[in-house]
Amino acid sequence: MIEKLKEAEIRYESILHSLSEPGAMANVNGYAKLMREQKLLYPLVKKYREYKNIEKEIDELCELIEAENGSEFKKELENELYLAKARLNECENELKVLLIPNDPDDNKSVIIEIRAGAGGEEAALFAADLYRMYTMYADIRGLKTERLSSNPTELGGFKEISFIASGEGAFSRFKFESGVHRVQRVPATESQGRIQTSTVTVAVLPEAQDLDIVINPSDLIIESCKSSGAGGQHINKTESAIRVKHIPSGIVVECQEERSQFKNRDKAMALLRSKLYSIAKTEQEEKIAGTRRNQVGTGDRSEKIRTYNFPQKRMTDHRIGLTLYSLEDIMNGCIDNVIDALIAADTAQKLKDGEFNLGK
Repeated sequence: MIEKLKEAEIRYESILHSLSEPGAMANVNGYAKLMREQKLLYPLVKKYREYKNIEKEIDELCELIEAENGSEFKKELENELYLAKARLNECENELKVLLIPNDPDDNKSVIIEIRAGAGGEEAALFAADLYRMYTMYADIRGLKTERLSSNPTELGGFKEISFIASGEGAFSRFKFESGVHRVQRVPATESQGRIQTSTVTVAVLPEAQDLDIVINPSDLIIESCKSSGAGGQHINKTESAIRVKHIPSGIVVECQEERSQFKNRDKAMALLRSKLYSIAKTEQEEKIAGTRRNQVGTGDRSEKIRTYNFPQKRMTDHRIGLTLYSLEDIMNGCIDNVIDALIAADTAQKLKDGEFNLGK
């Protein structure tokens, strides 16, 4: 591990040198990649330098204790040594966490797709509830949200809806939300008060930039069409909606939220880039690891990850066994406790799987 820390420090200094070169900004993409890498390495290098300083302090204290004959001063030095070793141990634990490979997508904006599953209109209504929960949470975190595409129902639900949340750390806060969300409650359409179980699927994608994925224009079929849905001033009146098909992958994306074809096209292309980037990233991870590893079930839309039980005001995350009886607050966007618990569980699992030994 010490060797890895040394390599990280050397790499960090090399990046700083490259960024300070007179022609560094001439290559915009290269400069942006170096800046991102420098930002990722900075906390680790800073903590490693703190670790080295404490080690040096301990060595100096040991030398002074060995040379000291006076009992009073020796006891004081021994107390300082004890405190320094405690700080070294704390610093070592922090380094272990920092040594966990960073997800390069954590600070990217995030695209979230919500689709009604089993349960008919009730599933569509719960899809709308999840959309409301996520946008309220984004607002609490200071993230900006923008709807990309939607297919509303007559009763105010959504057969499907996608949106983007932009801001620092957006993907890191949403990345564990992928999967099947199950709801148990009495639907608004139920006249006899029977509890119904419905499902909604959520997919979470890091927003891909042009430098992350390159799309050949000849691989695209782009069509304009009239907007459709439950209502709206420009629904079914103008051909402002855009449908884009990526021929090699067969992926089709649509956007109809804007009145302008150009804006809808930009949003559709952003969604397509992110889908292709997510596929490429998964394939790369599988190739490196031999098999895909998801510590708390990220990315698998077939996995039932959570149950929202309205009669009992209970939410249970099945991946980590977390149960909270504050469903009203959760549905109003107060999900930091849930997300923090998922991040902590993922970090703990990665620490358990790794072998960290920094020496002293």
